[in-house]
Amino acid sequence: MSADKSVALITGAGSGVGRATSIAFLNAGWNVVLAGRRADALAATIAKAGDKGGAALAVPTDVGNPQSVRALFDAAVARFGRLDFLFNNAGTGAPPLLLEDLSYEQWMTVVNANLTGTFLCMQQAFRVMKDQSPRGGRIVNNGSISAYAPRPNSAPYTSTKHAVSGLTRSGALDGRKYDIAVGQIDIGNAATEMTERMANGVIQPDGSMRVEPRMDVDHVAQSVLHMAGLPLESNVLFMTVMATKMPFVGRG
Repeated sequence: MSADKSVALITGAGSGVGRATSIAFLNAGWNVVLAGRRADALAATIAKAGDKGGAALAVPTDVGNPQSVRALFDAAVARFGRLDFLFNNAGTGAPPLLLEDLSYEQWMTVVNANLTGTFLCMQQAFRVMKDQSPRGGRIVNNGSISAYAPRPNSAPYTSTKHAVSGLTRSGALDGRKYDIAVGQIDIGNAATEMTERMANGVIQPDGSMRVEPRMDVDHVAQSVLHMAGLPLESNVLFMTVMATKMPFVGRG
């Protein structure tokens, strides 16, 4: 691999936003470390990148496990020598159950993936970026429209995405002394497997069902690529990318 190419690490790279973003970075000439639970899904992402896939490294990872996260970052540095960019994208949701019917296990599954995983990866990125030369790097966390306004029956997902916004702000403040820029992208209705149900109608705050517009997931990928390409003297702290006509402004 070319030693002068920038290095990105993308979690949740086996599907959806993570897959689209990984391919966008590879097409833009980055070295990319792909993390996700399933090795076969990561391999499929690399295959979709065609001849650009030679600049990719797949590392099966459980982002909610500290040892697994440490091994991920060790593998990235061992292969490429440094880390310039982290996209904290891995996450999950709970079934759309009434709040009182959610189990502890369902709650903790979302917390571990969305919040603990984001923290562990950010922490490990700090450790790498502050000690490398040239020093510093950039981290972008995947927030959500739900970091601002919830959907019905989404307490675990909404709570963790609000918490991710706090991590983003804390990281942006604490990263200054290390030349680490931290920002967040809040995505609304990107056309992925996660939002397929919206094409058939999803429940609204008034109890009605409504089909919601979606947008091409590549618009998200290109937005993340733009954030990653900025010089470290500049930072997009929060960016909202959404389907123009989705019910977000005025939701509820």
